[in-house]
Order: sequence, then C-alpha cells, then structure tokens
Amino acid sequence: MQKINLAEKLSTFTAHWSPKIIAELNGQHVKLVKFRGEFVWHHHENEDELFLVVRGSFRMELRDRVVEIHEGELFVVPRGVEHRPVADAEVSVLLFEPASTVNTGSAGGTRTVARPDWI
Repeated sequence: MQKINLAEKLSTFTAHWSPKIIAELNGQHVKLVKFRGEFVWHHHENEDELFLVVRGSFRMELRDRVVEIHEGELFVVPRGVEHRPVADAEVSVLLFEPASTVNTGSAGGTRTVARPDWI
C-alpha cells in the first residue's frame, strides 16, 4: 500500500492516447492518459468507462450529443455506447475501468494499447 501522486505520475510520460496503469483494485485498473486531438469512434461491449479530468478539458462526442468535461469533473460512458474523446489542447485524464478494457474497444487499429505499461 502506498499513496500515488497524480502530478508525479503524469510527469513521467508525454505520449498522447497511451494509457498508463497506476493502480488496481477489485479487477479494475486506474489509468492515467494524456489526450490531444481526436480519438477513434468506438464502444466497449462489456465495460463502462469513467473519465475524470485531472488537468485541462475535453469533449466527449456521442452520436446524439457532445459533453464538455472540465478539470475536476467526471463522465461515465456506459457499456455499448459509441463515443469519441476530442481535446483541442492537451488534457490529463484518470480512467477507471475493468482490467480487460482495451482503449480502442470495438474499433481496434493503430492506437490500440493492448497491454498498458505500469508506471
């Protein structure tokens, strides 16, 4: 058991769209990721995803609306809902999701990180 400093962990990487695992509990991973630009449209058949903005802001595009998520706010995307995160400037986000979750979900492709690094 040890405390985790989010700012320290975020300072260890610069890559966008490449989640890093910082903790695990009850079959869930807690991850940090930096976004910039548009991600791919995708959904997760069996997993919900929680996005908590640590620094900055981004918009979650859904097929029927767009949700602006700012620093200190969180948003849960239920399983099966198609979504695409978009960030005009770099944003740092904490993700909370089942350990089996693949970042690109149904879409696959070059941005898939099948085995995120632990930091």
